[in-house]
Amino acid sequence: MRRDNAIPLLLSLAAALLVLSGLLELPTVIFYPAAAGLGLAVLLLTLLWKRRQERRESAFANSVCETLDTLMDGREPENYHPYEDSQLSKVQGQLLQYHDRTQAGQRQSEADKQTIQELVSDISHQVKTPIANIRMFTDILRQPELPEEKRKEFLSTLAAQVHKLDFLMQSLIKMSRLEAGTFALHMEDASLYDTIAQAVSGILTAAERKHIQISVDCDSRETVRHDPKWTAEALGNLLDNAVKYTPEGGSVHIRVRPWQFYTRVDITDTGIGIPEEHCNDVFKRFYRAQSSAASEGVGLGLYLARGIITRQRGYITLKSEVGKGSSFSVFLLR
Repeated sequence: MRRDNAIPLLLSLAAALLVLSGLLELPTVIFYPAAAGLGLAVLLLTLLWKRRQERRESAFANSVCETLDTLMDGREPENYHPYEDSQLSKVQGQLLQYHDRTQAGQRQSEADKQTIQELVSDISHQVKTPIANIRMFTDILRQPELPEEKRKEFLSTLAAQVHKLDFLMQSLIKMSRLEAGTFALHMEDASLYDTIAQAVSGILTAAERKHIQISVDCDSRETVRHDPKWTAEALGNLLDNAVKYTPEGGSVHIRVRPWQFYTRVDITDTGIGIPEEHCNDVFKRFYRAQSSAASEGVGLGLYLARGIITRQRGYITLKSEVGKGSSFSVFLLR
Protein backbone atom coordinates (compact mmCIF):
# COMPACT_ATOMS: atom_id res chain seq x y z
CA MET A 1 0.00 0.00 0.00
CA ARG A 2 1.30 3.49 -0.87
CA ARG A 3 2.02 5.77 2.09
CA ASP A 4 0.09 8.58 0.43
CA ASN A 5 -3.07 6.46 0.70
CA ALA A 6 -2.39 5.02 4.15
CA ILE A 7 -3.16 8.18 6.15
CA PRO A 8 -6.67 8.73 4.75
CA LEU A 9 -7.38 5.02 5.24
CA LEU A 10 -6.31 5.08 8.90
CA LEU A 11 -8.36 8.20 9.54
CA SER A 12 -11.36 6.48 8.03
CA LEU A 13 -10.78 3.44 10.26
CA ALA A 14 -10.55 5.68 13.32
CA ALA A 15 -13.82 7.41 12.42
CA ALA A 16 -15.47 4.03 11.77
CA LEU A 17 -14.21 2.76 15.13
CA LEU A 18 -15.79 5.74 16.90
CA VAL A 19 -19.10 5.09 15.18
CA LEU A 20 -19.02 1.36 15.96
CA SER A 21 -18.15 2.02 19.57
CA GLY A 22 -21.30 4.09 19.91
CA LEU A 23 -23.49 1.62 18.08
CA LEU A 24 -22.14 -1.52 19.70
CA GLU A 25 -21.36 0.07 23.07
CA LEU A 26 -17.85 -1.39 23.07
CA PRO A 27 -16.14 -1.38 26.43
CA THR A 28 -13.50 1.25 26.93
CA VAL A 29 -10.92 -1.44 27.63
CA ILE A 30 -11.16 -2.41 23.95
CA PHE A 31 -11.91 0.93 22.34
CA TYR A 32 -9.24 3.20 23.86
CA PRO A 33 -6.21 0.97 23.13
CA ALA A 34 -7.41 0.51 19.54
CA ALA A 35 -7.98 4.24 19.05
CA ALA A 36 -4.62 5.06 20.61
CA GLY A 37 -2.88 2.60 18.28
CA LEU A 38 -4.58 4.08 15.23
CA GLY A 39 -3.71 7.59 16.35
CA LEU A 40 -0.07 6.67 16.82
CA ALA A 41 0.01 5.02 13.42
CA VAL A 42 -1.53 8.11 11.82
CA LEU A 43 1.06 10.35 13.52
CA LEU A 44 3.99 8.21 12.40
CA LEU A 45 2.71 8.01 8.84
CA THR A 46 2.13 11.78 8.78
CA LEU A 47 5.73 12.38 9.84
CA LEU A 48 7.00 9.91 7.24
CA TRP A 49 4.82 11.45 4.54
CA LYS A 50 6.04 14.96 5.39
CA ARG A 51 9.65 13.77 5.29
CA ARG A 52 9.06 12.16 1.93
CA GLN A 53 7.46 15.34 0.53
CA GLU A 54 10.42 17.39 1.72
CA ARG A 55 12.76 15.00 -0.09
CA ARG A 56 10.66 15.23 -3.25
CA GLU A 57 10.61 19.02 -3.15
CA SER A 58 14.35 19.13 -2.52
CA ALA A 59 15.02 16.73 -5.41
CA PHE A 60 12.70 18.73 -7.68
CA ALA A 61 14.42 22.01 -6.80
CA ASN A 62 17.88 20.45 -7.29
CA SER A 63 16.87 19.08 -10.70
CA VAL A 64 15.52 22.47 -11.80
CA CYS A 65 18.68 24.23 -10.59
CA GLU A 66 20.82 21.64 -12.35
CA THR A 67 18.88 22.20 -15.57
CA LEU A 68 19.37 25.98 -15.28
CA ASP A 69 23.10 25.59 -14.60
CA THR A 70 23.44 23.31 -17.62
CA LEU A 71 21.60 25.72 -19.91
CA MET A 72 23.65 28.70 -18.68
CA ASP A 73 26.80 26.73 -19.50
CA GLY A 74 25.51 26.22 -23.05
CA ARG A 75 24.97 22.49 -22.66
CA GLU A 76 21.94 20.26 -23.08
CA PRO A 77 20.52 18.85 -19.81
CA GLU A 78 21.21 15.12 -19.43
CA ASN A 79 18.32 14.41 -17.06
CA TYR A 80 15.62 15.75 -19.38
CA HIS A 81 13.00 13.22 -20.51
CA PRO A 82 10.62 15.07 -22.86
CA TYR A 83 8.13 12.22 -23.16
CA GLU A 84 7.86 11.62 -19.42
CA ASP A 85 4.57 12.77 -17.88
CA SER A 86 5.93 14.46 -14.78
CA GLN A 87 6.00 17.93 -13.29
CA LEU A 88 9.78 18.06 -13.58
CA SER A 89 9.69 17.27 -17.31
CA LYS A 90 7.08 19.97 -17.88
CA VAL A 91 9.14 22.59 -16.04
CA GLN A 92 12.30 21.53 -17.87
CA GLY A 93 10.47 21.75 -21.19
CA GLN A 94 9.37 25.32 -20.45
CA LEU A 95 12.93 26.25 -19.41
CA LEU A 96 14.32 24.80 -22.65
CA GLN A 97 11.79 26.75 -24.75
CA TYR A 98 12.67 29.97 -22.92
CA HIS A 99 16.37 29.26 -23.38
CA ASP A 100 15.94 28.60 -27.11
CA ARG A 101 14.01 31.85 -27.59
CA THR A 102 16.62 33.79 -25.64
CA GLN A 103 19.42 32.29 -27.71
CA ALA A 104 17.54 33.06 -30.94
CA GLY A 105 17.12 36.67 -29.82
CA GLN A 106 20.83 36.94 -29.03
CA ARG A 107 21.80 35.48 -32.39
CA GLN A 108 19.47 37.91 -34.18
CA SER A 109 20.90 40.81 -32.18
CA GLU A 110 24.45 39.78 -33.10
CA ALA A 111 23.47 39.41 -36.76
CA ASP A 112 21.86 42.87 -36.74
CA LYS A 113 24.95 44.33 -35.12
CA GLN A 114 27.17 42.71 -37.74
CA THR A 115 24.91 44.01 -40.53
CA ILE A 116 25.11 47.55 -39.16
CA GLN A 117 28.90 47.35 -38.91
CA GLU A 118 29.16 46.12 -42.49
CA LEU A 119 26.75 48.80 -43.67
CA VAL A 120 28.73 51.59 -41.99
CA SER A 121 31.95 50.19 -43.45
CA ASP A 122 30.42 49.98 -46.94
CA ILE A 123 29.04 53.52 -46.78
CA SER A 124 32.39 54.86 -45.57
CA HIS A 125 34.18 53.12 -48.43
CA GLN A 126 31.69 54.26 -51.07
CA VAL A 127 31.63 57.96 -50.17
CA LYS A 128 35.39 58.23 -49.70
CA THR A 129 36.26 58.50 -53.42
CA PRO A 130 33.76 61.18 -54.53
CA ILE A 131 34.48 63.30 -51.45
CA ALA A 132 38.23 63.08 -52.11
CA ASN A 133 37.67 64.09 -55.75
CA ILE A 134 35.49 67.04 -54.75
CA ARG A 135 38.16 68.29 -52.36
CA MET A 136 40.87 67.89 -54.99
CA PHE A 137 38.99 69.78 -57.73
CA THR A 138 37.95 72.47 -55.25
CA ASP A 139 41.60 73.09 -54.37
CA ILE A 140 42.53 73.23 -58.06
CA LEU A 141 39.75 75.72 -58.84
CA ARG A 142 41.07 78.04 -56.12
CA GLN A 143 44.27 78.62 -58.10
CA PRO A 144 44.05 82.12 -59.65
CA GLU A 145 46.42 81.33 -62.52
CA LEU A 146 44.20 78.43 -63.76
CA PRO A 147 43.16 79.00 -67.43
CA GLU A 148 39.47 79.63 -68.05
CA GLU A 149 39.18 76.59 -70.30
CA LYS A 150 40.61 74.32 -67.61
CA ARG A 151 38.40 75.99 -65.00
CA LYS A 152 35.26 75.10 -66.99
CA GLU A 153 36.52 71.55 -67.46
CA PHE A 154 37.18 71.08 -63.75
CA LEU A 155 33.85 72.68 -62.84
CA SER A 156 32.09 70.18 -65.10
CA THR A 157 34.01 67.32 -63.48
CA LEU A 158 33.24 68.68 -60.03
CA ALA A 159 29.52 68.85 -60.84
CA ALA A 160 29.66 65.23 -62.02
CA GLN A 161 31.27 64.18 -58.72
CA VAL A 162 28.60 66.03 -56.74
CA HIS A 163 25.91 64.31 -58.82
CA LYS A 164 27.57 60.95 -58.19
CA LEU A 165 27.72 61.63 -54.45
CA ASP A 166 24.06 62.66 -54.41
CA PHE A 167 23.09 59.52 -56.33
CA LEU A 168 25.12 57.41 -53.91
CA MET A 169 23.51 58.98 -50.86
CA GLN A 170 20.01 58.53 -52.28
CA SER A 171 20.76 54.88 -53.01
CA LEU A 172 22.14 54.37 -49.51
CA ILE A 173 19.04 55.95 -47.98
CA LYS A 174 16.81 53.60 -49.97
CA MET A 175 18.97 50.65 -49.00
CA SER A 176 18.89 51.52 -45.29
CA ARG A 177 15.11 51.95 -45.40
CA LEU A 178 14.77 48.63 -47.17
CA GLU A 179 16.96 46.74 -44.69
CA ALA A 180 15.41 48.39 -41.65
CA GLY A 181 11.91 47.76 -42.99
CA THR A 182 10.94 51.40 -42.42
CA PHE A 183 9.49 52.02 -45.88
CA ALA A 184 5.75 51.44 -46.14
CA LEU A 185 4.25 49.40 -48.95
CA HIS A 186 0.87 50.57 -50.22
CA MET A 187 -0.48 47.53 -52.00
CA GLU A 188 -3.36 48.15 -54.38
CA ASP A 189 -4.93 46.77 -57.54
CA ALA A 190 -3.26 49.13 -60.00
CA SER A 191 -2.42 49.23 -63.70
CA LEU A 192 0.87 47.45 -64.37
CA TYR A 193 1.10 49.26 -67.70
CA ASP A 194 1.23 52.63 -65.90
CA THR A 195 3.86 51.34 -63.48
CA ILE A 196 6.05 50.13 -66.37
CA ALA A 197 5.57 53.46 -68.17
CA GLN A 198 6.80 55.27 -65.05
CA ALA A 199 9.86 53.01 -64.90
CA VAL A 200 10.62 53.47 -68.62
CA SER A 201 10.41 57.25 -68.37
CA GLY A 202 13.40 57.25 -66.07
CA ILE A 203 15.76 55.62 -68.59
CA LEU A 204 14.53 57.07 -71.91
CA THR A 205 17.16 59.81 -72.04
CA ALA A 206 20.03 57.37 -71.43
CA ALA A 207 18.57 54.95 -74.00
CA GLU A 208 18.22 57.66 -76.65
CA ARG A 209 21.78 58.79 -76.02
CA LYS A 210 23.01 55.27 -76.89
CA HIS A 211 20.42 54.75 -79.66
CA ILE A 212 18.93 51.80 -77.76
CA GLN A 213 15.42 50.81 -78.80
CA ILE A 214 12.92 50.29 -75.96
CA SER A 215 9.83 48.18 -76.71
CA VAL A 216 6.95 47.24 -74.39
CA ASP A 217 4.51 44.36 -74.85
CA CYS A 218 1.89 44.85 -72.13
CA ASP A 219 -1.89 44.99 -72.18
CA SER A 220 -2.96 48.44 -70.97
CA ARG A 221 -5.79 46.76 -69.03
CA GLU A 222 -3.44 44.47 -67.07
CA THR A 223 -4.03 45.02 -63.35
CA VAL A 224 -1.90 43.54 -60.57
CA ARG A 225 -1.92 44.05 -56.81
CA HIS A 226 1.33 45.87 -56.10
CA ASP A 227 2.85 49.09 -54.82
CA PRO A 228 3.13 51.27 -57.96
CA LYS A 229 5.83 53.60 -56.60
CA TRP A 230 8.23 50.97 -55.26
CA THR A 231 7.58 48.52 -58.10
CA ALA A 232 8.41 51.28 -60.60
CA GLU A 233 11.62 51.83 -58.61
CA ALA A 234 12.53 48.13 -58.89
CA LEU A 235 11.70 47.88 -62.60
CA GLY A 236 13.52 51.15 -63.22
CA ASN A 237 16.67 49.72 -61.62
CA LEU A 238 16.46 46.64 -63.85
CA LEU A 239 15.94 48.81 -66.94
CA ASP A 240 18.80 51.12 -65.94
CA ASN A 241 21.03 48.07 -65.61
CA ALA A 242 19.92 46.83 -69.06
CA VAL A 243 20.60 50.17 -70.78
CA LYS A 244 23.89 50.65 -68.98
CA TYR A 245 25.36 47.34 -70.17
CA THR A 246 23.84 47.25 -73.66
CA PRO A 247 26.13 48.61 -76.42
CA GLU A 248 25.01 51.41 -78.69
CA GLY A 249 22.34 50.43 -81.19
CA GLY A 250 21.08 47.56 -79.04
CA SER A 251 17.59 46.92 -77.73
CA VAL A 252 15.68 46.35 -74.49
CA HIS A 253 12.34 44.53 -74.62
CA ILE A 254 9.72 44.44 -71.87
CA ARG A 255 7.09 41.71 -72.03
CA VAL A 256 4.23 41.05 -69.60
CA ARG A 257 2.57 37.64 -69.36
CA PRO A 258 -0.20 36.82 -66.87
CA TRP A 259 0.12 33.42 -65.17
CA GLN A 260 -2.24 31.59 -62.84
CA PHE A 261 -0.76 32.87 -59.59
CA TYR A 262 1.80 35.41 -60.80
CA THR A 263 2.19 38.07 -63.46
CA ARG A 264 5.56 37.76 -65.16
CA VAL A 265 7.50 40.79 -66.41
CA ASP A 266 10.50 39.95 -68.61
CA ILE A 267 13.17 42.60 -69.24
CA THR A 268 15.45 41.32 -71.98
CA ASP A 269 18.48 43.18 -73.37
CA THR A 270 21.16 42.61 -75.98
CA GLY A 271 23.94 43.60 -73.63
CA ILE A 272 27.28 42.13 -72.66
CA GLY A 273 25.72 39.36 -70.58
CA ILE A 274 26.69 37.95 -67.20
CA PRO A 275 28.79 34.81 -66.59
CA GLU A 276 26.75 31.99 -65.08
CA GLU A 277 28.88 31.83 -61.94
CA HIS A 278 28.06 35.49 -61.19
CA CYS A 279 24.29 35.38 -61.78
CA ASN A 280 23.61 35.28 -58.04
CA ASP A 281 26.35 37.75 -57.16
CA VAL A 282 24.77 40.61 -59.13
CA PHE A 283 21.99 40.83 -56.52
CA LYS A 284 24.44 41.31 -53.67
CA ARG A 285 24.90 44.68 -52.04
CA PHE A 286 27.66 46.80 -53.67
CA TYR A 287 28.61 44.01 -56.08
CA ARG A 288 30.47 45.28 -59.14
CA ALA A 289 31.82 42.91 -61.78
CA GLN A 290 35.22 43.59 -63.30
CA SER A 291 33.63 44.03 -66.72
CA SER A 292 31.45 46.86 -65.37
CA ALA A 293 34.17 48.79 -63.59
CA ALA A 294 34.15 51.50 -66.27
CA SER A 295 30.37 52.01 -66.06
CA GLU A 296 28.65 54.34 -63.62
CA GLY A 297 26.94 52.84 -60.61
CA VAL A 298 27.46 51.76 -57.02
CA GLY A 299 26.17 48.18 -57.17
CA LEU A 300 22.87 48.75 -55.37
CA GLY A 301 20.30 48.77 -58.18
CA LEU A 302 19.72 45.02 -58.49
CA TYR A 303 20.03 44.57 -54.74
CA LEU A 304 17.25 47.11 -54.18
CA ALA A 305 15.13 45.64 -56.97
CA ARG A 306 15.17 42.15 -55.46
CA GLY A 307 14.46 43.49 -51.97
CA ILE A 308 11.47 45.53 -53.13
CA ILE A 309 9.92 42.69 -55.13
CA THR A 310 10.56 40.14 -52.36
CA ARG A 311 8.75 42.30 -49.82
CA GLN A 312 5.73 42.20 -52.11
CA ARG A 313 5.82 38.38 -51.97
CA GLY A 314 7.28 38.20 -55.47
CA TYR A 315 10.68 37.16 -56.79
CA ILE A 316 13.22 37.82 -59.57
CA THR A 317 15.11 35.31 -61.73
CA LEU A 318 17.94 35.84 -64.18
CA LYS A 319 19.05 34.11 -67.36
CA SER A 320 22.10 35.42 -69.16
CA GLU A 321 24.68 34.49 -71.77
CA VAL A 322 27.96 36.32 -72.18
CA GLY A 323 28.01 38.32 -75.40
CA LYS A 324 24.30 37.84 -76.13
CA GLY A 325 22.46 39.58 -73.32
CA SER A 326 20.43 39.05 -70.17
CA SER A 327 16.80 38.48 -69.24
CA PHE A 328 15.50 39.45 -65.81
CA SER A 329 12.08 38.00 -64.97
CA VAL A 330 9.98 39.68 -62.27
CA PHE A 331 7.13 37.63 -60.79
CA LEU A 332 4.40 39.64 -59.06
CA LEU A 333 1.76 37.81 -57.04
CA ARG A 334 -1.65 38.34 -58.65
